[in-house]
Amino acid sequence: MKTPSTDSLFSQQLFFSALRGAFKMLTPWVLVKNPVMFVTYIGAIITTIYVIYDIVVGDISWFDIQIAIWLWFTVLFANFAESIAESRGRAHAASLRKTKIEAHARQIRHGVEVHTPPSDLKKNDTIICEAGDIIPVDGEVIEGVATVDESAITGESAPVIRESGGDRSAVTAGTKVLSDRITVRVTSEIGNSFLDRMIELIEGAKRQRTPNEIALHIVLSGLTIVFILVTVSLKLFADYSAHAANQDLSHLVTVPVLVALLVCLVPTTISALLSAVGIAGMDRLVRCNVIAKSGRSVEAAGDIDLLLLDKTGTITMGNRMATAFLPIAGTLEKDFASIAQVASLS
Repeated sequence: MKTPSTDSLFSQQLFFSALRGAFKMLTPWVLVKNPVMFVTYIGAIITTIYVIYDIVVGDISWFDIQIAIWLWFTVLFANFAESIAESRGRAHAASLRKTKIEAHARQIRHGVEVHTPPSDLKKNDTIICEAGDIIPVDGEVIEGVATVDESAITGESAPVIRESGGDRSAVTAGTKVLSDRITVRVTSEIGNSFLDRMIELIEGAKRQRTPNEIALHIVLSGLTIVFILVTVSLKLFADYSAHAANQDLSHLVTVPVLVALLVCLVPTTISALLSAVGIAGMDRLVRCNVIAKSGRSVEAAGDIDLLLLDKTGTITMGNRMATAFLPIAGTLEKDFASIAQVASLS
């Protein structure tokens, strides 16, 4: 399996994909899920309308134009951060799907070797895999011995031995044969292989808000409401003070200035990057061959300080080992040893 070429944060394909996603997210029904960025989005629209009106009447204000540009940049940057995090996950799934397409099967039909697309294989079909071949489907070795690179699936760099018979006969789609030749019997239907399930997990990983994110969104929404009231009241107090002092402050306290003040007051940075950080965390796990189905599981994993992994050969043994022989009363030691020997034969 080829390693995904998305390690670079600003690879050309990933950059333009995320940029298109950022513009697609410039819709009210998408941004309304994030109250702070929705307020910034509305402010950018209002400021743009004022700028267009000033241009039409011939009263161009470069200060207002600058405010409108920065407001749109803020919204687009927030969308871009979330889009680039989502694009990395989609790129990983696309890489796995590409591996699935690149793998070709060498099927045995009536004793003759035929090149067949993996999608045409059925359960109990027989295929041949030699050194350099990518195993196209899940199966069981029925003839031969070979070393197989399973690092793309298990993350273990050392190759493993796969042979017919015993508990080392299973092979997984997407792994690569490094040496020798094996004959494999297909054991899974199309769409039910390990690689298919992995792609389904990555694409089906739901971006659920964690409890901490929900609490933060409530706080940020409350602060946004407070700052909106503060900004509106500031305009009222400015008009009252100007009327009391017989001054005209309408050219100073304008709507674009108030919108810019509001955006500076509300915590746009935290709100813009909150979901992007969660998605990036899930993507980082995927690159380590660990699939997180939700952001909630990633947050729960942050509370773990000790993790025990039971891998055969590390904590447990693949074959049972007797540490003592305890015959029951009335059993001859010779007969007991003979029965124990027969029971251990495979």
